[in-house]
Amino acid sequence: MALPRSLPDGDVVVHEVLADQAVDYERQEKVLHGGMKQARDIGLWLGRTGQTLTVDRLPGAAAYPRPYASTRLFTLTTGQVGRYRANFRFTGCACSPSWYYEDWLVHVSYGQVTPGHFVHRQPDRDVDHRVHLYGGTARRNP
Repeated sequence: MALPRSLPDGDVVVHEVLADQAVDYERQEKVLHGGMKQARDIGLWLGRTGQTLTVDRLPGAAAYPRPYASTRLFTLTTGQVGRYRANFRFTGCACSPSWYYEDWLVHVSYGQVTPGHFVHRQPDRDVDHRVHLYGGTARRNP
């Protein structure tokens, strides 16, 4: 999915797209912008040191795979793009057998990109943490 043609200014700009089964996978989009807090709100930790940007995934509330400490995803230099793929199974409270599934596709750019950049260009860094959500070693193929 391409970025919107016009994005607001900010140290961090997030284009979040949700396709939820509860609404027949109708896409819901929103654009968030501001400082580094925007990344924390979506489960990422960004750190800038000189000419590099480090991207970590913060621990979350997933039932599987089990949440651990922060995970380093990649380090980018100016003009580079990283892609992170992961899937998770979440449960409600212990009193409910219900669960839901999330499949993440996250692109991070260190610097400006064109609207079709993530769609038409291969990332400089690619991390795939998708797992078989019921345990075991099998992992689905892309």
